[in-house]
Amino acid sequence: KNGLKVGRGTIVDATIINAPSSTKNQDKARDPDMRSTRKGNQWYFGMKAHIGVDSKTKLIHSVVATSANVHDSVVVGDLLHGEETRVWGDSAYTGKKESIAEVAPKAQDFTNRKGYKNHPLSEVEKNKNRNKSKVRARVEHPFGIMKRRFGFIKVRYRGLTKNAHHLFVSCALVNLVMAGKVLLKKALTGGLQASCV
Repeated sequence: KNGLKVGRGTIVDATIINAPSSTKNQDKARDPDMRSTRKGNQWYFGMKAHIGVDSKTKLIHSVVATSANVHDSVVVGDLLHGEETRVWGDSAYTGKKESIAEVAPKAQDFTNRKGYKNHPLSEVEKNKNRNKSKVRARVEHPFGIMKRRFGFIKVRYRGLTKNAHHLFVSCALVNLVMAGKVLLKKALTGGLQASCV
């Protein structure tokens, strides 16, 4: 009656969770499961949290944890539930139409297009990217709750497995916060029905 359901649109994205790169520990070594990656001109060491988020409710329905050097687009198929009609993502997911179609055959690819040195984006393509980014920006809300409210900006354990479990629990907590917001909004607008059992 008042439940939340995952819709037909999914937004995919990833964020880097930092790990200590120092070797000043008992083993005199860095965590072997964590890797380095570059974002812009900045280098990061740690893991990546990849999520698939419902485009309407912003609920996380899919989570994958990898080391930081794994490209965002590698796990795009694992972030879809299969019933999508639309998939949004940043330019890291450009050219993954076949991967999306394998998991969600009815899905339209709404990922941002990427410009290249000899083939820059036209003004029409830039405007399309801007419109897609308005929807795609909703994926940042769960990341914001995860990092700011629950403090998951750096890894707490050694090894990818334990940190992946911590990520899954954090995503469940984020969903509780997001669901609470949606249900509160329904209650305030009069759309929530009371029931006695």
